[in-house]
Amino acid sequence: MNNDIRCLPTEDTRINCSPLFKKNFNSNFWKSLHSIWENLVKKLLADPNELQVWQKVDRYGNIYWQAYDPVTGKSFSSGSEADVCMWIEQLYRY
Repeated sequence: MNNDIRCLPTEDTRINCSPLFKKNFNSNFWKSLHSIWENLVKKLLADPNELQVWQKVDRYGNIYWQAYDPVTGKSFSSGSEADVCMWIEQLYRY
């Protein structure tokens, strides 16, 4: 009886991803995960009656500002940060 063990040659079935792809995937994944975590923490820690101001980008790439006051229910939107600041000042002046 011959107990000779032989290993068959294996085929290399690994998928070769370029290092650039791996770096971008990891980078984009962690950036997305960090953004989700950051937004969750902001929502949990934010005062629901606090004035909210944020910057948005429309589908054409135009940047604009939005503001919302949950106490009064009023909101304002403008392409100018200065306009939003003036709206806030007027909101709390009267």
